[in-house]
Amino acid sequence: MILVTGATGPFGSKAVEHLLKKGVESSAIAVLVRDSNKAKDLEKGIAIRKGDYTDHSSMVKAFTGVDKLLLVSSNNREAIENRTQQHKNAINAAKEAGVKHIVYTSFVRKPGSEESAIADFQNSHLETEKHLVNSGLDYTILQNGIYAEMIMAFSGDKVAGTKSILFPAGEGKASWVLREELAEAAAHVLITEGHKNKIYTLTNSEAVGFEFVAQHISDILGKEIEYKSPGINEFNAILQKANVPEMYINMLTMWGTALKQQAMDKEDDTLAGFLRREPTSVRQYLENYFRK
Repeated sequence: MILVTGATGPFGSKAVEHLLKKGVESSAIAVLVRDSNKAKDLEKGIAIRKGDYTDHSSMVKAFTGVDKLLLVSSNNREAIENRTQQHKNAINAAKEAGVKHIVYTSFVRKPGSEESAIADFQNSHLETEKHLVNSGLDYTILQNGIYAEMIMAFSGDKVAGTKSILFPAGEGKASWVLREELAEAAAHVLITEGHKNKIYTLTNSEAVGFEFVAQHISDILGKEIEYKSPGINEFNAILQKANVPEMYINMLTMWGTALKQQAMDKEDDTLAGFLRREPTSVRQYLENYFRK
């Protein structure tokens, strides 16, 4: 039995879809959800188990009889330490329930990332990884790259009208990768052999920055899109004047700074091997986005 956590979310739901596409019977799949009403659209035959990362006993019950667990990292938006503790809770519950193997969705790291703007976020994953490795369970850690879908979140959905991208990432690059392809890779790891006690970097084979993004959007739209990378203070002032909520300003500043620091430009071909094809490139993603 394979259990997928967060199965009504964008990553977990795609992982379930890919398990089914790869021939896993629905009766061999279970999911952990907080709200069973949101799981009504899942394939008939999939076992829906209700539980929460903050409720140990609910997870022990839900994980009972499970051989492999896909632990999708928490999307808790409160303090980072809350997210870390939730991951540890799930690992502890899995061990108590007799789960044999946990596949955990972590995040890409480079040497020296301890000083990056997203160090707290990355360290949360690192602490979870250490807890999993020390748990005594078989594990596979997927250090996923930053989602390609975030490119337009950072660029702004009105870029065609404004003809500009305003983001403080400098010349920084990242190995952007589609969330769905990461979910497909997770499904591959769950149903194939040779992954016990392995750590994989799952990123694209080419890192690109926002100069590239602006140029390619220009080519697609047939109009010049300018990329502007202001200093942090100027960037914050512009967003404050536009009445952007402080929470979003902080988030954009953090990720823009991390990109400028080259914290996520780690290129790797492991994902291509799992997919048996090259991952979708940023160029392809942008063409699909603007021509859909």
